[in-house]
Amino acid sequence: MDFRQVGKQYSNWGRWGADDEMGTVNFITDEVRRHAATLAKTGRIFSLTLPFGDQGPQMGVSGRINPVHLMTATGAGQDFPGGFRYADDFIFMPLQAATQWDSLAHVFYDGILYNNQSADNVRPDGAWKNSIDRLAKGIVSRGVLIDIPRLKNVDRLENGTLISAQDLDAALEKQNVAVKPGDVLLIRTGWMHGKWDDIPSLRGAHGEPGIGLDSVPWLHEKQVAVIACDNIAVEVSPAVEPGVTLPVHCALIRDLGMTLGEFFWLEDLADDCAADGVYEFLFAGPPLRIERAVGSPVNPIVIK
Repeated sequence: MDFRQVGKQYSNWGRWGADDEMGTVNFITDEVRRHAATLAKTGRIFSLTLPFGDQGPQMGVSGRINPVHLMTATGAGQDFPGGFRYADDFIFMPLQAATQWDSLAHVFYDGILYNNQSADNVRPDGAWKNSIDRLAKGIVSRGVLIDIPRLKNVDRLENGTLISAQDLDAALEKQNVAVKPGDVLLIRTGWMHGKWDDIPSLRGAHGEPGIGLDSVPWLHEKQVAVIACDNIAVEVSPAVEPGVTLPVHCALIRDLGMTLGEFFWLEDLADDCAADGVYEFLFAGPPLRIERAVGSPVNPIVIK
C-alpha cells in the first residue's frame, strides 16, 4: 500500500477552504462539544499525561531530550519586608518531550504541507502555516477509548504488532460503543502497561505496536477529529511497507490534516472503562498556544 496514493484518495485539502489550518479538528462543531459536555456524569477525572521530568522517555534522538528543570529562586538570601519570600523556576525542553500533539506542520513530504501549503513555510523562526497554536481552543470533544490489548486478552501488544481497521471495529463492538463524527479516539496498545518506572526499559526497544495505512480510510469515513496513542508514534514500527518512514504520519497529517497525540498515559482510564463498561467521555486537551510551533506538550483530561 503506497501512502501517497492513500493520502491522495482520502485528502481533505480544500474541504474547509483554501486557507484552513485546523484540518479534521473542524469536525468538532459546537454541537459535538455540547454533547461531549453531557458525558461528564460521575465527575471522575483522569489525567492522561506522563510526568515531564528528567526520567522521561527521550534518549536524545534528533535532539529530543527529557525536560531540564532549574530553579531561579528558592527564597534563600531574600530579605523582603514582612517576611515575604518566593520561589521561581523554568523548564528547558523539546515541545515533544513526553505527552504531546503533532501539529499539521510537523510532517510533510514532496515539499508540501497540509492543504497544499509550501514546506518553505517551516523556517528557522517557526512554522508560518499549520502551527499548533491554530488549535489552541479546538481539541475539546467526545472521547472514545479503543482498548486493543483487552480485545486480544493480553496486557500489552508485542512490538511490531499491526492494529488493523478490523481490530478497531472488533474492539468497538466488544465495548458496545460507536465512533461519531468529531470524536477524539484514544487507541491503547498497552505499550506502557504497568508503572511509569517501566518506561526507561522501553526507550531502546526496537519497534512498537500501532495502526497502519489500512486505518486511514477507516478514520476518514468515520470523520474522526483526532487520534492519540500510548506509544511513541501512533503507527506500527517497523512499517508494514518496506523502505518508508512513518507512512501513516505522512498520510494523516499531511493529507487528511489530522493532529496526532503521542505518549498518552491510558492505563488508569482503561482500567476504569473496563470496570464500568463506559468507553465514552468528555475529553479536553488543548495545546499550549505557542506561536509558530510544530508541536505542544499537553495534559489531556478525561471526565466521566
